[in-house]
Amino acid sequence: MSATQLAEGQPAPDFTAETQDGNTISLADFRGKWVVLYFYPKDDTPGCTREACSLRDTMPTLVDMKAVVLGVSRDAPASHRKFIAKFGLPFTLIADTDAAVSTRYGVYQEKTLYGRIGLGIQRTTFLIDPAGIIRRIFAQVKVDTHGEDVLAAIRELSGS
Repeated sequence: MSATQLAEGQPAPDFTAETQDGNTISLADFRGKWVVLYFYPKDDTPGCTREACSLRDTMPTLVDMKAVVLGVSRDAPASHRKFIAKFGLPFTLIADTDAAVSTRYGVYQEKTLYGRIGLGIQRTTFLIDPAGIIRRIFAQVKVDTHGEDVLAAIRELSGS
């Protein structure tokens, strides 16, 4: 199932995964809240850092709107902990080391980097409503304004 096969209006695929602290969470744990499920290639790289900081900077408003942010990359929990500490990230990062979650969401894809072809996470965000339905898919993420773009989408979709 690729990201193009997942569509707005469909139930978000559930998953269970390990967080940066070694805890296990499931998407179902967040029912009743908006979930910003964002997939990114690698901790502490330029684009991924700008995206994470953009989301970090909108967290007070996201929390007021009953939203949680879950970041997903293939990095190990220790890498996530360093990334969180270095940039003061106030949200959970999922260690998708086996690419199970990113594959389920169709964002683990063939990519070309510096002329080499390999598999990796395609930067994509899924905005999931409190009932567990995908309401917005951001396939072309603007890393510097992503937090504001997500806020605008929640405001539009929730009528607030």
